[in-house]
Amino acid sequence: MALIFSQQRKTGGLLVLELRPNCEACDRDLPPDSKEAMICTFECTFCKSCADSKFKYVCPNCGGNLVQRPIRPVEALKFNPASSKRIFKPRD
Repeated sequence: MALIFSQQRKTGGLLVLELRPNCEACDRDLPPDSKEAMICTFECTFCKSCADSKFKYVCPNCGGNLVQRPIRPVEALKFNPASSKRIFKPRD
């Protein structure tokens, strides 16, 4: 399976989620296997607590819904690692 991911990524045939490492609102760490990570269709990323209490599961950036981010299998992370770029936009 990992070979397929690697080959597709090299040819540009596979688009993968960025898997951002933190909540944009509170800067909480959200590792690739986190069940607390929520995303919208533009991959804006928030922790479940902020998504629920601050935003009522509506992305403050685009207005889309926030849903649980899928977990990428460990084997796939070898060839398609999570992003290390942190985005932090504190909100009241």
